[in-house]
Amino acid sequence: MIPLGFDPYEGVVQSRNLREIATNYDPVFRAKNDVAQVNLEFDLTDTLTLYSQTAYAKDDYYASQDYARYVSNPTFVDSNNVYDFFGDLTPSTATPGGIYTDPQLGPSDRILSADISRSDSRQWYQEFRLQSDRDGGFNFSLGANYLNFKSQDDYFVFNNTFSLIAEYFYNFDFLPNGGYGTRPCDSTQPFECVYVDPNPLSEINEEGHNYFRSKNVVHTRSWAVFGEGYWDLSPELRLTTGLRYTEDRKDTTPYPSQLLLGANLNGDPGLATGGYVREGYYALPDIEQKWEALTGRVVLDWTPDLSFTNDTLIYASLSRGYKGGGTNPPRLDLNPTVVQYQPLASTFEPEYVNAFEIGTKNTLLDGRLRLNATAFYYDYKDYQVSQIVDRISLNENFDAKIWGLEFETVYQPTPNFQIDANFGYLKTRVADGEGSIDVMNRTQGNEDWITLRPWIQVPSNCIAPRDLAERILNSSFGPQTAVFSLSALCAGSSRFGTFNPALASSLPFWQFYGFTYDPLTQAPNGGRGFEADLGGNELPNSPNWTANIGAQYTWFLGDWDLTVRGDYYRQAESYFRIYNTEYDHLRGWDNLNLSVSLKDAQRGLTLQAYVKNVFDDAPIVDAFTNSDDTGLTTNVFTLDPRLIAVRLTKSF
Repeated sequence: MIPLGFDPYEGVVQSRNLREIATNYDPVFRAKNDVAQVNLEFDLTDTLTLYSQTAYAKDDYYASQDYARYVSNPTFVDSNNVYDFFGDLTPSTATPGGIYTDPQLGPSDRILSADISRSDSRQWYQEFRLQSDRDGGFNFSLGANYLNFKSQDDYFVFNNTFSLIAEYFYNFDFLPNGGYGTRPCDSTQPFECVYVDPNPLSEINEEGHNYFRSKNVVHTRSWAVFGEGYWDLSPELRLTTGLRYTEDRKDTTPYPSQLLLGANLNGDPGLATGGYVREGYYALPDIEQKWEALTGRVVLDWTPDLSFTNDTLIYASLSRGYKGGGTNPPRLDLNPTVVQYQPLASTFEPEYVNAFEIGTKNTLLDGRLRLNATAFYYDYKDYQVSQIVDRISLNENFDAKIWGLEFETVYQPTPNFQIDANFGYLKTRVADGEGSIDVMNRTQGNEDWITLRPWIQVPSNCIAPRDLAERILNSSFGPQTAVFSLSALCAGSSRFGTFNPALASSLPFWQFYGFTYDPLTQAPNGGRGFEADLGGNELPNSPNWTANIGAQYTWFLGDWDLTVRGDYYRQAESYFRIYNTEYDHLRGWDNLNLSVSLKDAQRGLTLQAYVKNVFDDAPIVDAFTNSDDTGLTTNVFTLDPRLIAVRLTKSF
């Protein structure tokens, strides 16, 4: 019930103010966090103490907003006045008067879309630690901990065009008096159909295939034993050594998404959609993962007595760190005899880092000046980077190196005046030989290949040989056949030609065009595209330098202290994706904050007025790219707008 070739966004102009959006809904945000914690100390002897920390946390999160943040033109035509190919009136119940009533989003004459992000997690943590406090040259800390974490994360995307397609394309029914309508996808319908959730947004049964749902259920159990020893080699020299053994177990239950997938009543897979079920979200077998890691550190602290400082610490450390891997969220579970499409990795590897750091901390001028400096080098194996692919957050691993410098100073020339500053230099580099497929440039400039959009159930684009696509377009079979044939260059089927001849139930259509083609074997990366060379690229959100300077002045007014403070921050340009293209570029940006506070330490009273983002700037500080089927749209994040506030606090 949308006119052929109609552009619902023609003439619609998005505001260039990044803080202004067009929306059909008021956003909703709810968060609740319950934490119970018990800390105990047992003095076993004068020099030995046993510490116990027990914690339980429950987190609930719910957010909903307009998914597109872009209001379309009126889109639907009056279905009472629709004519068929032969010019005969064929009325429909779909969009009477140009209004479609979506069961979740309600009636509208235009495209509506909304999402829901929901999380429910619970964790229990226990740690025991035995620590010594001896006057001699050696002390130690020994401990063990255990974490049990369960979470379920759900993400829904609703769009009234999804429901319209489900009802009036897959579930259409001829009306007794002519024209057509829709029929419910229930036990009375023996043939393939797509279940449409009949409930409003606030009461969804979470079984509908007329919306996208990503359901992720994860159970993590982790335990570790650790110990550190502290040797005072001399009054000025201390050696710290530590080891930690960690074992992580992660069990993930994948629930494939089911957008516009259906099946027959007897459970036979659908031939029109490629689905296995018509209603609900079934679980695939659990993915059980286990990792073990031995990590640790060696630190040498030297506190020399220097004539030009009051206190000096010079230190060097060498450590090895570890971060567990995991599973990527499940995609569509399409029947390969109906639709085959490009595979993706279902898991990603743990991340390891060898870190070396040297630094110095100094107090000078009788405590009025502090100067600190640090240099560091991190060597990562399987650094984890995430991006949106096939409607999921796909995690990939890349070897990388990071090195940099940090400087910090605080200078208080008088009791009233203080100035402080921080400067950081950072250099990141992805290792040579690493590669990844850039969804914004799947062909990587190779003119012999083109990017194609497959049929509606398949979320990602693919690449195909240009000459084969042109052969299909220039054939005598007509444009409708060409549409299906081009789609099949991305996703094969038993009806239009399969990648695997063993799955074909009839003569593959490729033979009608005079060629054979299997993108899973003949196209780069199963048709997903050519890998971009990442060697030498910078890691996302890694500006080469950052700087902050702050100053404050305090007037001592009897029991009250009045302090005026300003902070200025600036960072260099960076990239929000690992591909480092012009599209990924984030400009450098800065920010200024001001505050005035009045404090009475004896009464525990503080009255503060502050202004954040004084100039109300809106730089883009981060972004991410959505999947192909959303048009590769970009979500950007800006600084919060100018905030003027007053806060009164009382401490007891």
